[in-house]
Amino acid sequence: MKATQTSIKEPVHISKELLKKVSNAKFPMKIGIPKENREDEKRLVFTPEAVGMIVEAGHQILFEAGAGAGINYSDADYSESGATVTSKDEVFACDLVFKIAPATPEEIAAMKRKATVCSMLHFPDMPVELIHAMSEKTLNAVGYELITSDGRNFPVQDSISEIDGIAAISVASELLSNERGGKGILLGGIPGISPAEIIIIGAGTTGRVTARAALAMGALVKVFDDDVLKLRRLQEALGTMVFTSVFQPKVLANAFRSADVVIGALPCINEAVRCLIPADVIRRMKQGALIIDLRINQGGCFETTCFLPENHPKIFEKDGVIHYCEQNISSRTARTASMAMSNIFTPMIIRIGESSLSGIAQADNIFRSGLYMYSGKLVNSYVANRFNLPANDIGLFLHAF
Repeated sequence: MKATQTSIKEPVHISKELLKKVSNAKFPMKIGIPKENREDEKRLVFTPEAVGMIVEAGHQILFEAGAGAGINYSDADYSESGATVTSKDEVFACDLVFKIAPATPEEIAAMKRKATVCSMLHFPDMPVELIHAMSEKTLNAVGYELITSDGRNFPVQDSISEIDGIAAISVASELLSNERGGKGILLGGIPGISPAEIIIIGAGTTGRVTARAALAMGALVKVFDDDVLKLRRLQEALGTMVFTSVFQPKVLANAFRSADVVIGALPCINEAVRCLIPADVIRRMKQGALIIDLRINQGGCFETTCFLPENHPKIFEKDGVIHYCEQNISSRTARTASMAMSNIFTPMIIRIGESSLSGIAQADNIFRSGLYMYSGKLVNSYVANRFNLPANDIGLFLHAF
């Protein structure tokens, strides 16, 4: 049998430019990423990788110099991804501005009319004058915590809550150590020594993740919530039995007396009823016990952490109990938080580019759920009630813009 010879072809090299996705943005936008004005805020909404995807989709990114330092990315990292590194004024002149903390009055003044500003809803940092300033500029405003797919799942809030829950256990372990003036105890016990008792107030996403992290450290966990269904779902998600209870006063008071750590994780955004743990219950806790309030930005979970003055210490002692009230606990792991938000907002930006802001607000329920101001009009009843202002039906405005 005669062997046949086959010729080996040279490999074909395709230019990288030919592999790039062709831009499909029918409505290309200028998107601004400013540097945060708070020293304790290190997070950004977009990483360089996300910026590269958005630029390839046909949009222009204006990035304020130095904004990536908090997540350990340089201006060059963003520039190489396609962003234009520039000044704060140019960033705030964009069509769409993505922040973490709410914009300041000075930042609102620098924005152009009918632009869109996106940020967290940190109500302590949002005076009613800020709402009026946005209204006068006929701005659109998106609150990350409001974005929901079905009224039960909140992608941004849930992602940040997961990070908060894990970070809270890390903070608890740190503050209970001698190095930080704590009692000098481990969260997990060893043979002959009982573990620390951790109470979690709230059985939502934050509570579930916090409980899982605490159990992994070997702590004794107790979870309280006013919703039995949430408590049941938490038990199922953990895959193990933990102590759970509704807010029965005597049970709650007894649990607080023996607790080493209490973590407030009750959601406040979009909740019809807000629950507060009274100061009398906290006053009866053990000396040197620790309270971590993960809802300071939303008003707080405890009577002793509500309505704190602006310059109040983030860590303080009251009635012998240490209070940790850091507004941005997920900033301790800022890069992880930024990556989580990039995963959520990058596809959303690409969708906006395909149908325009008003178009996506009409067609996309998820994006529309995050709008609390549309063309200068408050369109979210929860936000409007916080400022004792009337809310409008967004459906009445969409067809006009």
